[in-house]
Amino acid sequence: MRRLLFAALIFVAVGPVPGTVMRFPKGDMTERAAARPLVFAPETSGAMRFVRGWHLVSPHSRFGGFSALARMGPDRFQLIGDNGYGARLTLDARGSVSDVRIRALPTPDGRPQRKSMVDAEAMFVAPESGKSWIALEGINEIWRLDAGLSAIESRRKLPEPVRWPRNRGPEAMTRLPDGRTVVFLEDADDDPRGREALIYTGDPAAPGPAPIRFFYDSAGRGLVSDAAALPDGRILIVHRRLGFDPVFTTIVAIVDPADIQKDAVVRSRTIGRVTRPLAENYEGAAISVEQGRTWLWLVADNNFNVWQRSLLLQFELVGLPPGRAPDSKKAAR
Repeated sequence: MRRLLFAALIFVAVGPVPGTVMRFPKGDMTERAAARPLVFAPETSGAMRFVRGWHLVSPHSRFGGFSALARMGPDRFQLIGDNGYGARLTLDARGSVSDVRIRALPTPDGRPQRKSMVDAEAMFVAPESGKSWIALEGINEIWRLDAGLSAIESRRKLPEPVRWPRNRGPEAMTRLPDGRTVVFLEDADDDPRGREALIYTGDPAAPGPAPIRFFYDSAGRGLVSDAAALPDGRILIVHRRLGFDPVFTTIVAIVDPADIQKDAVVRSRTIGRVTRPLAENYEGAAISVEQGRTWLWLVADNNFNVWQRSLLLQFELVGLPPGRAPDSKKAAR
């Protein structure tokens, strides 16, 4: 019975079922949002020092379900929901929200907007062009969208024979400072080595060299929910572990890409976690460097459930463990 209850909890937490048509109430489509500040004293967990946070709300019926996050510039954010909608907004230091845009993502060939076709789970944005790369599970593809999120410029399916489950596909993706792209599977597909992952040397959304496969052992931290590149080239990975009290535990770790080799098992080092009062379903992560300080941003997926919140948190990364010397191990290329 305990296992059945836990399975039911996971079902509620993950939200809509793949393959179903996305249905929403015909509510207000006003492109407006607000940020309600969280009243929570700053504290530090490991290398993560909580700075501030907000509860994002909007009358727009499609606002929420955020699974990916990018910081486009000072105070400017891009959020992608697993319902196939993207939101852009400006959030200043006072918590004032402006310049809000909430639009549906384009779909290939004008196909109906089904969960399996628009289940966006990860994203990165190229600062030089403003173009977005989005990873979608269900169809297991990576798309490159134009700077306005209005057109799919290129799309590429994940390679076979990678056995990425239908609802446990590409969940985390980031571009490293050297131009390579890393993609992580959300969960293991009965492989004792861990979760399958891929590293691309070229554009992951366009024809090019096949990616290198490796495995990520999360060592009990839970499911991979997102990844972001640190300024020193290491990879920050966000994990979510489901339970009863709290329902969501968020653990953050770092991976050295020098460990990535073909079919190698890569492990990470925990640097902190989101403390209990802020527990939520964090699925989007972004890194920014401002005034010589490194900031981690996390956004939560509310799954359009009344008991969950779209929280946006800011942490300062302090006292990170040092990485190895650049020549200590040859990275996969």
